[in-house]
Amino acid sequence: MEFAVIGGTGLIGSRVVENLNGAGHHAVPHALSTGVDVISGDGVEAAVNGADVVVNLTNSPTFDDASLSFFRTSMDNLLAASAKGGVRHFVILSIVGVDRVPGLDYYRAKVLQEDVLRAGPIPYSIVRATQFMEFMEATMAMTTDGSTVRLPRTPVQPIAAADVAAVVAEVAAGSPLNGVLNVAGPDVYPLDELGRLTVATRGDGRSVVTDDGAGLFAAVDGDVLTAPEGAGARIAPTHYADWLS
Repeated sequence: MEFAVIGGTGLIGSRVVENLNGAGHHAVPHALSTGVDVISGDGVEAAVNGADVVVNLTNSPTFDDASLSFFRTSMDNLLAASAKGGVRHFVILSIVGVDRVPGLDYYRAKVLQEDVLRAGPIPYSIVRATQFMEFMEATMAMTTDGSTVRLPRTPVQPIAAADVAAVVAEVAAGSPLNGVLNVAGPDVYPLDELGRLTVATRGDGRSVVTDDGAGLFAAVDGDVLTAPEGAGARIAPTHYADWLS
């Protein structure tokens, strides 16, 4: 099968390309660096022409309300080009619980991306993943003041990027779901405890203080960022403690 992986040079995209090619398919990575601009539309038609499947892993450069425009425009351009090029399956990566956090601009933008895909002309699949293990350091950096990290008790279920990419590649190579598949790591942690585990394992000298008003995830209520029970979520194999070590 022929795959066009838009955002195919990034953290997830590069692994998706590797997995698909390793399985005997032909997956081509596309990004700004390869001349494909999903906002202006430059290079988009050429990138998706002849592809059986488009996997869109592009991401907004900001997390504020400008992300709404990014996902609207990029999806409109990609879907129009994909329909013209005869693409039979369109896949995106989203976030577990994304439709239950209206207080975050970026999450509302990802919901918009999902809605545009559902309303579009191409059979589709949406893979929703929990928070990436690789983003824990950036999450802590946002609320670090000197040697103190402030984190809320928000429950999270971290997943390794490699596990996310494996599921995205598997879904992309299969029949369109015309729905959502949730994927999550095997363990649930309060975010503050995850921070303490991280600094203890890495020995970086910072201390973690519980602060339910700190950072991006303070806007999240309850356990909406963990795999929903009874929804057939895929549980990935990599534990955070093993990933850290």
